[in-house]
Amino acid sequence: MTGGDAILEKGADRLQELSDRAAQTGGPAAKLAQPLAEDAVLLRRMKPSLIAARLKGQAPTDLEPGSGAVVAPVSPNGKRGKRGGPSPVVVIGAALAVGVVLAKVLDWRSHAHPRG
Repeated sequence: MTGGDAILEKGADRLQELSDRAAQTGGPAAKLAQPLAEDAVLLRRMKPSLIAARLKGQAPTDLEPGSGAVVAPVSPNGKRGKRGGPSPVVVIGAALAVGVVLAKVLDWRSHAHPRG
């Protein structure tokens, strides 16, 4: 278990304890018990070692949803497909260029109508 795994496991344990205490107290706090328990399961699924296994395709795929284990996504044809779309670098570059042009236009317009 890596250090990141240990930190997330400790956090999940604390959430589970909070969930148990909320369920025992009753009243408005009992409404939070189920969401806290779900968050504990989510934290356990977010361990860095499990994420790495999922990226490599080594995570189990035959588990029921909500069972507390990681389920790797599988496309209908059984292969992981490329998501497509433009490169993030191109999108960031285009946004930067549009921002610079917009700043120049606004600066130019402010010189056309000085305040004073």
